[in-house]
Amino acid sequence: MLELLHPWFLLLLPVPVLVWKFAPAYRNVEPAIQAPFFEAVAAATGQVPQEGAVVRRRSVPLMICAIGVWILLVLALAAPQWVEPPITKNLAARDMMIAVDLSGSMAEEDFVGADGGKVDRLTAVKEVLGEFITRREDDRLGLIVFGNAAYVQAPFSQDHDIVRYLLEETSVAMAGPMTMLGDAIGLAIPRFEESQSRNRVLIVLTDGNDTGSKMPPEKAAQIASQNDVTIHTVAIGDPETAGENPLDEAVLKAIADTTGGGYFHAADRSELEAIYRRLDELEPGEVESLSYRPRRPLYAWPAGVAVLVTALWHLFAAWPRRRRKAAHA
Repeated sequence: MLELLHPWFLLLLPVPVLVWKFAPAYRNVEPAIQAPFFEAVAAATGQVPQEGAVVRRRSVPLMICAIGVWILLVLALAAPQWVEPPITKNLAARDMMIAVDLSGSMAEEDFVGADGGKVDRLTAVKEVLGEFITRREDDRLGLIVFGNAAYVQAPFSQDHDIVRYLLEETSVAMAGPMTMLGDAIGLAIPRFEESQSRNRVLIVLTDGNDTGSKMPPEKAAQIASQNDVTIHTVAIGDPETAGENPLDEAVLKAIADTTGGGYFHAADRSELEAIYRRLDELEPGEVESLSYRPRRPLYAWPAGVAVLVTALWHLFAAWPRRRRKAAHA
């Protein structure tokens, strides 16, 4: 689409007409040759001497060129530009970190897999989380795993394929057999401090209780709340089959309540799927769009044509004079 950046310059178009209409005529006074026999010549020809002026006849081609050049120069001053179709870039409006428990109890085979057979808890988590990650196409996602310690498996990224791949590469007890829940929350908080997103969400999935974190889970939740991080806690498995590390539902609920999140419990794969569907509703996808329309300046074209027309006119105007000089030479 063609636009003018400075359209008010078009007001200059009638200036030559106004000058021609209202400005005084150009006068060039030149001395005349005095002849002692001027009166005799005038009497012989029957002429009466009087004051006069010579008005040169206007050249129609010259007027057309002058008008055209003026229009082109004014158009160049108006800065025409070609505006391209808008280019829209979608930016993630939410940063979501997922913390997954890899303690030894995640090996308990009390979940039903996608094929209907019994699978361990971590396998079921990978299946459900993989689908959840696929649906979060508008978010930046990160992954933390924790056991004896917490580790950033994947920093925040919109490359969900790599997050899903790194989740698939995890295994039970890979980070140790214990459950450092507080340390996992504490590790996530600095990642959010580097985030520019206004929506910060941490989803913690565990099947046990904290087993000696350097930072108590309740304290970590308070710090997260101060940094505007919402924590949703997801407990999985049957506490009676978890063995030595039963679920501490009170702590998980307190973490969620402190940060304004929700607490969920899943005893099987279907309940786990329902939980992540519910999280989709609680944290709907958001996108911030930046729109930019490339602009290509075109002022050089009318300016260039004006210069070319002026040069050609002077070239053709000088040609007859050169021919006459050559003829007299």
